Amino acid sequence: MTSSGPGEELTASQEILDAQKELSEMFDLFDDWTDKYQCIIDFGRQADPFPEDWKTEANRLDGCQSQVWLEASFEDGGVHYRADSDSQITKGMIALFIHFLDGESPENILTADFAFIEKTGLKEHLAPTRANALNLMAIQMKQRALDFTGAPD
Repeated sequence: MTSSGPGEELTASQEILDAQKELSEMFDLFDDWTDKYQCIIDFGRQADPFPEDWKTEANRLDGCQSQVWLEASFEDGGVHYRADSDSQITKGMIALFIHFLDGESPENILTADFAFIEKTGLKEHLAPTRANALNLMAIQMKQRALDFTGAPD
């Protein structure tokens, strides 16, 4: 539960923690990394469509080997993300992040722990450039959430 009283530490919401646990358990169902990669790709294929006119320099994430675009909006107290990539695996990776962050408050996103990805073994099975992209995506999603802190609902 998020707490923001005097002297109390702000932590990620239970919804984020539950979604992360669900993703970790889903990965545990697969023994073979080929199946896990296919699951990631499927996540990307199920993502909401990303309009072509959103593929702008302002939405492009710098530093990724693949082209990655991230758009964030703020509505009803929550940050809503949409993303796309020219790489199926990269699109799937950012779709995993969207799965557990979409609709959360900026404060919950800023305190979310992305270390659960380590527990899935995903980073160690990625090429270094893809692992770097994973870090950049997490940083940019938090940055977009930071942009909305203090925004009126």
